[in-house]
Amino acid sequence: MSRAETAPEGAQEAAGAPPDPVDPTGAASGRTGRAAVRRLWSLALFRSELLIVFRRWRTLALFGVLAGVPVLVGVAVRIETRDGGSVGGRSGGDGGPAFIQQVSNNGLFLAFTALAATLPFFLPMAVGVVAGDAVAGEASGGTLRYLLVAPAGRTRLLVAKYASVLAFCLAATLVVAVSGLVVGFVLFPVGDVTTLSGTTVPLSQGMLRALLIAALVAGSLVGVAALGLFVSTLTDSGIGAMAATVGLLITVQIVDTIPQLHAVQPYLFPHYWLSFADVLRDPVQWNGIGRNLGLQALYAAVFGSAAWARFTSRDITA
Repeated sequence: MSRAETAPEGAQEAAGAPPDPVDPTGAASGRTGRAAVRRLWSLALFRSELLIVFRRWRTLALFGVLAGVPVLVGVAVRIETRDGGSVGGRSGGDGGPAFIQQVSNNGLFLAFTALAATLPFFLPMAVGVVAGDAVAGEASGGTLRYLLVAPAGRTRLLVAKYASVLAFCLAATLVVAVSGLVVGFVLFPVGDVTTLSGTTVPLSQGMLRALLIAALVAGSLVGVAALGLFVSTLTDSGIGAMAATVGLLITVQIVDTIPQLHAVQPYLFPHYWLSFADVLRDPVQWNGIGRNLGLQALYAAVFGSAAWARFTSRDITA
């Protein structure tokens, strides 16, 4: 048997031997098999990232803090209104977060109040911590280069990490919403929901609107997640990335409250965060909600692309 006959196909061609007949069916089956393997590998990688995120004590501590906010708000409102008084001690006063005046009349509003209270700081801070640690934490722990030894690819690994951060966004929002619902149903009466437009909808529809609000709040964190992931690709220090992400978040929040900077505020990712309140109007007002989701998608595209460009081109030394 000649060397050309025993060599691989590429070597046969180089040696001048005619290539073996191509079986189109076999080639298609091979491509399908490789695609299936890639999908399975991607799912396994995503599952691994989920386990890493949700098994950490830090993540559980964040969930505990987020779940405690509705409890504190509910107990405070219950104590203040136990004698028939109003929240804030006077009618029309500054009663705190949005919807808090309605909590004593309908416990469902505690979920809305908790989401409004945690969205400006607690929820994005938690997301910033998880996103900032996504890549930088692996680098500081010395495990990032070992992840890249596996046939994952940098792009697939980055997508899996971003998807796991988005899963945390949804889980964190649901923790706040469910805690608010449970505490509200235990401490306060529950019934038909009076919308911000003055109309009344059944409790079942109010629950559906609560679920929609939770989804919108989770969607409002997409931009923060992309920003945190980008910062995480810039450094090998997990703590530094988390601190930088939270610092940027606080800075943008401050800028969004300065009247002299109103020209740039509509382009800041937290500007339309509280637009979820329009779900409680009858009919639902979608303009602000659409602007918020569009802005979050823009931030996700810009900072997600920046994170990909940085991560796929950097020299991994840790």
